[in-house]
Amino acid sequence: MNDSTKVYFGLDRPAAPEWGGRLPVALAVPGDAAMALSALGWQAAWRLLADAPTLAVERVFTRAATPPQAEDSGRALADFPVIAFSLCYEEEYLDAAKALVAADIPLRREERPDFPIVMAGGPLAFLNPAPFLPALDLLFVGEAEAGLAEVCAALARVALSGGDKAACLDAVAHLPGVYLPGRTTGPVTRATALAGGAPTLLAVPAHSCFVSGHAEFRDMFLVEINRGCPYGCRFCAAGYVYRPPRQSRLADLQSLIETVSPRKIGLVGTALTDWPELIPFLTWLRERGTKFSLSSVRADGLTPELLTILRAAGLRTLTLALEAPSPRLRAAANKQLSEEALLNAVALAGKHGVNHLKFYCIIGWPGETEADYDALRPLLDKVAAAASIGVGKRGVAHATLSVNPLVPKPFTPMQWAPMASEAAIEAGYARVRAAVKGLKGFRVETETPSQARLQGLLARGDQTLFSLIVAAVEAGSFRRALKRWDGDPAAFLDRERPEAEAFPWDFIDNGVSRDFLWREWQRYQQAAPTAKCPPAGCGGCKRCGVYDTLGEA
Repeated sequence: MNDSTKVYFGLDRPAAPEWGGRLPVALAVPGDAAMALSALGWQAAWRLLADAPTLAVERVFTRAATPPQAEDSGRALADFPVIAFSLCYEEEYLDAAKALVAADIPLRREERPDFPIVMAGGPLAFLNPAPFLPALDLLFVGEAEAGLAEVCAALARVALSGGDKAACLDAVAHLPGVYLPGRTTGPVTRATALAGGAPTLLAVPAHSCFVSGHAEFRDMFLVEINRGCPYGCRFCAAGYVYRPPRQSRLADLQSLIETVSPRKIGLVGTALTDWPELIPFLTWLRERGTKFSLSSVRADGLTPELLTILRAAGLRTLTLALEAPSPRLRAAANKQLSEEALLNAVALAGKHGVNHLKFYCIIGWPGETEADYDALRPLLDKVAAAASIGVGKRGVAHATLSVNPLVPKPFTPMQWAPMASEAAIEAGYARVRAAVKGLKGFRVETETPSQARLQGLLARGDQTLFSLIVAAVEAGSFRRALKRWDGDPAAFLDRERPEAEAFPWDFIDNGVSRDFLWREWQRYQQAAPTAKCPPAGCGGCKRCGVYDTLGEA
């Protein structure tokens, strides 16, 4: 096994690296071990850095101890000259801030003239990191494979030769993906790991470095099948910031599995059924006796052959994305899912003995009406009939409708849209429950409206929200902090933005033009479709170079 595929099975504590002659780096996850050990992005960063000869990289799970300490050696977080946070979800700002305070490290950048260098990367770094920027010395904007190792190596060269913090930051200021808050002028281009000559190839699929019973996905080796999504659903950040969509090569994944030889693997991706090698790969895994599971499938990609393979592998719950209550809203969202395809998928599930169907549904769409909710019950009646839900042994035993409010995200067409109020969200939940009432075997799950609104506030806020994060550290939670915060959430959440309004995330260039996103926002309001990205790539988002048209294949 070579270093690039080193995997620890059942080990919570790999040998702690010696610090002598190397730059200590705390690779920190704002959360617990279970979450960290299931996060492919953080593990990809660890794999890239752990064996670097000039770095001594240790894992820190911020909820594991107070004050926080390295999982591998027990050294205090405050002892590390470089602290690198992997940020995936907006609520993690609080855990990261709590960790610094518990380590007696000043939260604000200007209060730390000397080491440590506090840096961050991960998906939030190329969505909207503005609320946490006052805490950071360095932001790595991009995919870890596209330059993180080079940034850390440059820090090590300067620090190990006696350079101070300022000299270290000077040494990386010019590198791809580096943004130095308070110093960098102009936008920073997101660093993207594109394969030369093959822009739609995922050259280095992320995979687990740790396979543990303590992970959220117990004892499962996770492997990335694709990154990004070609469908362009107008609410989905992953479909825009990970352009162009890229897919793994079958031979690369087979080689990885042969090298690691895991007992059970989890296939991670967005539109897995768009991967042309999916069924050959699953067949190969079954033949070699490797158990597997899939993160998700599209209803229009579900075939009898695929479902037969999944059921033989032990699939009992099938998750499908409905996304919106009505055909009109699904068309506006560019979901590109026909009712026929959905009903065909649930009928297959019933025929093949799937026990549980789960549907994701979003409410709080801009411009939604009662008529949109009126369309839900007729569809659910057809779903129940097609899958024979709740009628005994002939079909699916039960179904769950998981309902969440739309959170308009940066770098999507929804970045101009207002977010539904708590009252509107509650009213939407009531309409969904009314639509489900009396349907045997159905139940409804919902997200707390205030929690969704908090996520929206942090996703769309500027640097003034850092005071809310500080207040949450002092109060113990965002909920309590909001009661004493003197800011106005409505200014960030409750209004439609004009076309030219500056956004807090404008200092990031994700490669998809603002004009493209604005046209998509207009097309949302017209419920006009836009064709998915073709396999060879396209020019409409500046990432590829085949054509620059909308709504045409």
